[in-house]
Amino acid sequence: MTTIRLWDLPTRLFHWLLVLAAVGAVISIKSGAIDWHERFGLAVVGLLSFRIIWGFTGSTYARFASFVRGPGAIIDYVRGRWQGVGHNPLGALSVLALIGLFGFQAASGLFANDEIAFNGPLTPLVSSSWSDTLSSWHRLTEWFLYGLVILHVAAVVLYSKVKKDNLLKPMITGKKPVEKGLAEDARGGGALAFVISLVLAGIVVVGASGSFVSPPPTPEPAPQNLGW
Repeated sequence: MTTIRLWDLPTRLFHWLLVLAAVGAVISIKSGAIDWHERFGLAVVGLLSFRIIWGFTGSTYARFASFVRGPGAIIDYVRGRWQGVGHNPLGALSVLALIGLFGFQAASGLFANDEIAFNGPLTPLVSSSWSDTLSSWHRLTEWFLYGLVILHVAAVVLYSKVKKDNLLKPMITGKKPVEKGLAEDARGGGALAFVISLVLAGIVVVGASGSFVSPPPTPEPAPQNLGW
């Protein structure tokens, strides 16, 4: 056995910061702290944007090219013929589903309203009916997210108990013991790639916050009845 560098630091930070942001979003909306819910939602937007970019600029096993595979790889994995490190073919589907569902949840929230006083930062870009529709989808998607997260956690626990492969520890330490010759240390994803990914993700957050959206025009005052 030998130990390789599997998950780079940005990937691990993304994972745990997304957990914190998601928990914060749930707690804030359940406690009525809608402003904080919006902040956590923007944090999710930034984190997902970074992860998508990092999927092309990051180190070996963080790149989509290393784990997004076709049906053949999934069949091989199910039949026990797949060998590798990082996300296995079924785990890759889970990762993509989580990114997609979290992304939709965060994006729909940008256009949502609470039917009282809160409007998402990008609601001026859509009609009120579309805002209402996206608001209902935003509330509905929450339950699908709960289910997917529970499945994700259950798979990690099951994988550890049944296959005796601890998936949690490498996401903390970045290192994983593997059979000698099976895989090499992750390469790439240096400081320049990190800075570029971070800057691009920051631009997405600024846009999502509504900074580039013109405020709605102020309604004209109602004509005064002078009693003439």
